[in-house]
Amino acid sequence: MLTLMGPSGSGKSTLFARMIGALSGDFRARGELWLNERRCDTLPTEHRRIGILFQDPLLFDHFSVGQNLQLALPENVRGEARKTAVEEALSRAGLAGFAPRDPATLSGGQRARVSLLRALLARPEALLLDEPFSRTDASLRAGFRRWVFEELARRPFRRSR
Repeated sequence: MLTLMGPSGSGKSTLFARMIGALSGDFRARGELWLNERRCDTLPTEHRRIGILFQDPLLFDHFSVGQNLQLALPENVRGEARKTAVEEALSRAGLAGFAPRDPATLSGGQRARVSLLRALLARPEALLLDEPFSRTDASLRAGFRRWVFEELARRPFRRSR
């Protein structure tokens, strides 16, 4: 685990955008980005295997919660296995039965958990957290942070040598 800290406006989110392949045309970057012995900066975003969790849980409001999660599943997860993967993830997050729900009906904490699940279901090799706890109620923040790190600990992220 690596923590990137700095004052507002210092470029943390810009660095994350560079890492995931979403850097605005207004910026130029030099150097190479390597992850698990594989150069990533030359790859399209979808092939980098880097997930990101933002301050604002970005869900597609025209899809159900389950459809949002299914979007993240790798192509080799097919048929009933897709539904099962979504149901198991929602259950772990304390959101069993939420698959048919409209994201607009979720609380902020529920949206944040669904957003994290979507990032994890994509099976990234690295996950960037861009202040995902900042908009969570102070009373819920510690519990949500603990849950996020427990979920991350369950994942078999490859370690670079």
